Amino acid sequence: MADNSKKMWGGRYTEATDAFVEAFTASVEFDHILAAYDIAGSIAHATMLEKSAIISSEELEQIKSGLAEVLADIESGNFSWSVALEDVHMNIERALTERIGETGKKLHTGRSRNDQIATDIRLYLRDQIDRISSTIRKLQSGILDLAADHTETIMPGLTHLQVAQPVVFGHHLMAWFEMIERDHQRLADCRKRVNIMPLGAAALAGTGFPIDRQLTAELLGFDDIAENSLDAVSDRDFAIEFASVASLLMMHLSRWSEELILWASPQFDYIELPDRFCTGSSIMPQKKNPDVPELIRGKTGRVFGSLTALLTLMKGQPLAYNKDNQEDKEPLFDTVDTLLGSLTAFADLIPAIAANRDNMRNAALRGYATATDLADYLVMKGLPFRDAHEVVGRLVADGISAGKDLSELSLETMQAQSNLIEGDIFTVLTLEGSVNARNHPGGTAPSQVTRAIQRAREAIAGNN
Repeated sequence: MADNSKKMWGGRYTEATDAFVEAFTASVEFDHILAAYDIAGSIAHATMLEKSAIISSEELEQIKSGLAEVLADIESGNFSWSVALEDVHMNIERALTERIGETGKKLHTGRSRNDQIATDIRLYLRDQIDRISSTIRKLQSGILDLAADHTETIMPGLTHLQVAQPVVFGHHLMAWFEMIERDHQRLADCRKRVNIMPLGAAALAGTGFPIDRQLTAELLGFDDIAENSLDAVSDRDFAIEFASVASLLMMHLSRWSEELILWASPQFDYIELPDRFCTGSSIMPQKKNPDVPELIRGKTGRVFGSLTALLTLMKGQPLAYNKDNQEDKEPLFDTVDTLLGSLTAFADLIPAIAANRDNMRNAALRGYATATDLADYLVMKGLPFRDAHEVVGRLVADGISAGKDLSELSLETMQAQSNLIEGDIFTVLTLEGSVNARNHPGGTAPSQVTRAIQRAREAIAGNN
């Protein structure tokens, strides 16, 4: 049995905590990650207590100096974490009290571990969102650099994984940019709700001490304070929202991974991935496996699982704080680590991709990619679109029978299906003619892709 006389809450207990229960309910093995944030929150809280005349200026200096020493020990690896002290808060408070004596016991005045942990998590997540956002910007810059090199590199655009219409590789890459830009915006919006301070809510009802919550919020860089003490200590919406944003972002990375895996295969051979991002086979010497995108594709399910875990964790909880909430940290920490790792890998990988331009172009020449251009040509000659669709469908059938692309059919063969077709059709049926025809904002014309890249560069430069 654990000795409750050493517990900071052990005054009313007559029976020691079972040793298994002590280990089972402790969180210090994972919440010690929050140590620096816990100490930052404690320094701000102590500063507020002094400004509110609850502790003296001498006591504040003792607390600040003691916490600085504790943090230095933690950062240097010289701190001994104790499961008996349950969590990061109690471990730090006990270490502080051992250093500065009775004054250390005054630090917890006007607060509870309930509002303390809620504050720590928000400080941690705010910091991680900023790191993730910065990594997204690095990845986006890499996408833009690669896209700028391929504004005229033609490849097949696919629907249903079948050849649809020609596009330029830069345009395809800019689709990736747009996807992750939405993720960046969602993260920025999520951060607004993360950056609300629960401290001062205490256990659930607030405190009778004359605290100044706005001052504490300013010291910690929060935008505002949580308005309701019950909600402040029990809210984990911000963590769920972050996990939701992370899930969308990982879904996008997984889609990119799938394309990279396909494109790098011998069947496509559109791109070459750098050797440093691939591994080999223990039995097949020729193999070059795209392990990084494959692993990111797999890790997506891990992040989805964390979102489900957090939603399930909260769905049955009454107000206010419950011990269930101890289970919020591990899925949140894992989501942050997985997302940051995946983004970091892609930020390094994407700019290093080498495009096989000839293979991309040759693939666009297969599958009758300019069929829609021929239909549009007939519409411009006055034929209703549905009739034009039928004419081109018959010409595609002729091409399949003859083993020829539309551009390789004779003018006589095409005119047999429609006398509206003239000699200028062969300009329309070129890959360059097809992509250049999509010359409007959002289109795949090289000039439009170049403008889109420039707009994107200006946008991320002005909104980091």
